[in-house]
Amino acid sequence: MARVLYAAFDVVPSPKGASTHVLAFVAGLVAAGHEVVLATPIAPGQPPRDVTAGAEHHRLGRGGSGNFLLRALAFGEAVDALARERGPFDVYHFRSLWPGVPLVLRGDARSVFEANSLASVEMPFHYPAVRGTATAAKLARFERWLLERSDAVVCVSAVSRAFLEARGARPGRVHLIPNGVDTGLFAATPLPPRDAGREPVALYVGTLADWQGLGTLLDAMPSVRSRVPLRLRIVGRGRQRQRKELLRRVRHLGLEAHVALEPAVPHEAVPALIAQADVCVAPLSLDERNVVQGCCPLKVLEYMSCGRPVVASGLPVVRELVRDGEALFVPPGAPDALAAALCRVAEDGDLAARLARRAADRARHAFTWSRAQERLRSLYAGLPAAPGTATGSDAPPAPE
Repeated sequence: MARVLYAAFDVVPSPKGASTHVLAFVAGLVAAGHEVVLATPIAPGQPPRDVTAGAEHHRLGRGGSGNFLLRALAFGEAVDALARERGPFDVYHFRSLWPGVPLVLRGDARSVFEANSLASVEMPFHYPAVRGTATAAKLARFERWLLERSDAVVCVSAVSRAFLEARGARPGRVHLIPNGVDTGLFAATPLPPRDAGREPVALYVGTLADWQGLGTLLDAMPSVRSRVPLRLRIVGRGRQRQRKELLRRVRHLGLEAHVALEPAVPHEAVPALIAQADVCVAPLSLDERNVVQGCCPLKVLEYMSCGRPVVASGLPVVRELVRDGEALFVPPGAPDALAAALCRVAEDGDLAARLARRAADRARHAFTWSRAQERLRSLYAGLPAAPGTATGSDAPPAPE
């Protein structure tokens, strides 16, 4: 069995899907007998050292909400120091370039790059001023170097695999492990009764990031309300800018009485939210993050597992999870089509029940965390005997 340093620049635990993914992977490695040391950023209200999912958990770096790059670089330096203090390790497992570059430069352990998202793609969405700058280009160069040097690369969708191979990852080293769902926690429940006088509820759970398509969802609501008295709940965390923009749009559309923008809840509380919903929504937008980099929307799997009809953008990353007849697909960025689909589900109880049943069956049989953990354990069993066997330059890109 291996000693593993698992480094994630994600707060754990938290309501975000990244936290759910980290916890599932760490638990799977621990259950397989690996000794795991988990490194995540320090966060308010969380102890600097803990035991999480059976792993020795260190929270490192700078707290607060200051400059993102400074915090990310400080985290990478702290992880490097932890590797020196708690080593030797057999495997460095990391989810971003921030800890990945210093760990791979050490050259004393095999490397697993869990490349579910790349900073060069996602940072411009959160920080628009970064788009098209030398900083974004520099991040992309470091990511290419890391993809070339890692002994194994993990991704969550076929779209992501093609993107990462184009960015420098060797095809034979890229392992597709889709997200999963805890079918015990996210158990199917009956759809709410269609009582006279009760307003049906549409639910979105997740981040408020621009790529989620929430503007399109809000734009669809006036048309929906003209046909059915559907209420919308948006539950999730986001930056202050994103929340303000959504609230401004709600007011502009006159939806204050019909749309609730609610704070995120702990992951274990999400099933109760879904149980109150008549239909769940994933209106992903048509952009580089969803279409080029790819993703594996965890919310879709959790909606499905809970036995809720799903209305989602018909992007390839969604169609990898759910098929025709198991959800209603709409073109991304098309509020009229989205409104029509929501109304169909709200008006047709038989359709809603059929979609819910089929989606729940597919989630339970094809997308569980136990299945994802099995694939991760298989990846670890096939790692090379020595570190640094991938091809590529030994030195990272020089600063410019």
